[in-house]
Amino acid sequence: MGTQKIIITDHLHECLTEEIELLKPDKIFILTDSNTHEACYPLIKDHPLLGEANISTIPAGDENKSIQSLMFVWKSLSSFGASRKSLLINIGGGMISDLGAFAAATFKRGMRCINIPTTLLSMVDASLGGKTGINFNGLKNEVGAFYEANAVLINMQFLKTLDKQNNLSGYAEMLKHGLIFDVPNYQELLNFRFEKNADLNKLGILVQESIDVKKYYVNKDPHEQGVRKILNLGHTIGHAFESFAMHSKKPILHGYAVAWGLICELYIAHRQCNFPKEELKKLIDLIKDRYGIFEFTCKSYDKLYEYILHDKKNTKGSGIISIPLLKERGVVSLDETVDKDLIYESFDFFRDFMGI
Repeated sequence: MGTQKIIITDHLHECLTEEIELLKPDKIFILTDSNTHEACYPLIKDHPLLGEANISTIPAGDENKSIQSLMFVWKSLSSFGASRKSLLINIGGGMISDLGAFAAATFKRGMRCINIPTTLLSMVDASLGGKTGINFNGLKNEVGAFYEANAVLINMQFLKTLDKQNNLSGYAEMLKHGLIFDVPNYQELLNFRFEKNADLNKLGILVQESIDVKKYYVNKDPHEQGVRKILNLGHTIGHAFESFAMHSKKPILHGYAVAWGLICELYIAHRQCNFPKEELKKLIDLIKDRYGIFEFTCKSYDKLYEYILHDKKNTKGSGIISIPLLKERGVVSLDETVDKDLIYESFDFFRDFMGI
């Protein structure tokens, strides 16, 4: 992750002070959404160095990761005199870190930013590694840039502000990391439950392992030209589900889309790369139990396939679908070409397994 600092801390105020004093910004700006402004911003609003910070708040929800919201942030930065030496602090989930860091990347051709992730999804994935962007033309993350935040400050107490569904959304990315890498606590990861009094200390250990997996691949391949594509496991079909749901005006959480995408891509891996049948069954049973059912009919297959063809990770072009597939846990085949019939077969498998 290059020079990006990632700090898990119980002392958020002190860490934030250190980073601000290190960067010496001429002005400080804060970006929240309507949820994090109410539930999370109060945890840092009394910080002595933020007294004169300009705060911008956009509506919550991934549908607001849009060009309109980006323009709102640009206008706020411009109106209040932001410069390249200014600092934008993004407080929120993946939508805020994606949009906020993209705003930082593009304003004055690059200003400094710090991500303070407030969701499990953003702690283990979205706020790390420099991928930024917005949804555009009905497609997920269609426009963006690689731009690392100067620091990512993680405090597990923010997870107390989340409901179970949003924690499960982040858990899907942790599950993906556990599949592509031989993490030490894999069985504990599978067994972890987001109950009312979930053990945040135990979760913190699992989060650190998940971050380490992402750091390993991002450091090897910062701009996703090769091995970093492994991190897209579950995302090619997952993003198609997400775009389909967004277009249907029934948006789904990103992690849920990834979990359901994993079912299809693990089935394809079983058929094409001999991913073990027993492991496949165990994982899809877990996903169905935790994430429930995503409904679509065979009449939707063509539209889903169209979304897959638009996926920006398909760099081979000419209508060729390339997906990273598991041969076994921790062993990934990076650029597997998958034909249309097998993708449709995975949709059939998904619907049969879900009982729809």
